[in-house]
Amino acid sequence: MSENLDKSNINESSDSEQGLEGAVEHSDEALQKNIKSDSPSPQRVQRPHSSPLRFVTVEELLETTKGVTNMALAHEIVVNGDFRIKPVELPKDSLEKRVKEIVHKAFWDCLSVQLSENPPTYDHAIKLVGEIKETLLSFLLPGHTRLRNQITEVLDLDLIKQEAENGALDISRLAEFIIGMMGTLCAPARDEEVKNLKDIKEIVPLFRAMFAVLDLMKVDMANFAVTSIRPHLMQQSVEYERKKFQELLEKQPDSLDFVTQWLEEASADLMIQRYKHTLPASGEAASSKDALVPSAVSIQNYAYLKLLKWDHLRRPFPETVLMDQARFQELQGQLELLTVLGAVLLVTFSMSGPGVSSRADFVERLKTIVKVLLTDMHLPTFLLDEALTTIGEKVCLELSGCLALCGSPAFSIDKETVLKGQIQAVGGPDDPVRRITVNLQEGGSFLADEATQRGQK
Repeated sequence: MSENLDKSNINESSDSEQGLEGAVEHSDEALQKNIKSDSPSPQRVQRPHSSPLRFVTVEELLETTKGVTNMALAHEIVVNGDFRIKPVELPKDSLEKRVKEIVHKAFWDCLSVQLSENPPTYDHAIKLVGEIKETLLSFLLPGHTRLRNQITEVLDLDLIKQEAENGALDISRLAEFIIGMMGTLCAPARDEEVKNLKDIKEIVPLFRAMFAVLDLMKVDMANFAVTSIRPHLMQQSVEYERKKFQELLEKQPDSLDFVTQWLEEASADLMIQRYKHTLPASGEAASSKDALVPSAVSIQNYAYLKLLKWDHLRRPFPETVLMDQARFQELQGQLELLTVLGAVLLVTFSMSGPGVSSRADFVERLKTIVKVLLTDMHLPTFLLDEALTTIGEKVCLELSGCLALCGSPAFSIDKETVLKGQIQAVGGPDDPVRRITVNLQEGGSFLADEATQRGQK
């Protein structure tokens, strides 16, 4: 997976930004196959016409794509502390998997036929030893001089070919040395796999098992590289991404149009809010236009709030935050769930009175029940109306039990019907109770902006 990944390159990368970029590009082959699909490439849909049309060459496009890919890899490593490379697993019964199995079976069958000849033919076996040699050498650090010399001396392909031609090749001895070296270089998690190799006596199954373990060791090596470069990336990630976006902007002047549109919309929305709050009761315009201009910080904060209500299906995502689109979608789903949860609790406690809402154990129980029933709210197949119907029934049932424990009179059928209807109404995006959250967000943004403006004065 990362056959050419060298730990020495990773260590040297910490000396300069150029080394950093080299490390990221060097690990590109290993990482780009495993990075989450939640980091898509910039889309170009419904582009604002703020920049003239410009044609690019294929070379420029490929170079730009490589730069964006490297930046996405670096960004994912920095923001995702759990980022790990996993072995590639092809889909079951897929064409690619079947072709791979057929090709591999043909190769190993050919090796088995060659070794069973009299005298044996070692052409394929020697090629495999050469591949194993290069893989083992790629695991070494610059200071592993003794191990490097051992591998080079024992797995000398010219000498092995001469031994094979003279009928003096001991393939079992080479396999034993390789297993021992794998045990020295592997991560502790692979000790058991390497130990099991010693129990395989037949050459062909042994070689197949060795390559399977080596593939796992390559993944471990790539993850080690990720861990090694993460501290350095965290120190320089801001400048690195700024540099990459600047390079992208120089090559494609229209590459940040959606960001511009996003920020302009946030600024316009805030100005409207400020105008509403500063407009005198007489209806006269504000005395100073400067009073309507929001600060850069408040524009940025409000712009990020807008991402939590973004229409991902109909609107392209701003380019500078495109690598985190999946994370914003997840946050958006959590926000929607909490909004509905809060609305349900609000209408429930407003009707039940302070005697019920003051019982912390009941509040937590009701919160847990409603949250569980809304767990799949982020899925496209989720039917909110049906879920709210179930929630209404469950809330009334739990509320009846709590009222009985408190010694309060039970809800009448009419009151339960009203409560269920209010809970059902929460599903509408324009429901007044749900709008409270939006109003709080907008009011909070305005108040934060006011505080910032006063602090600057």
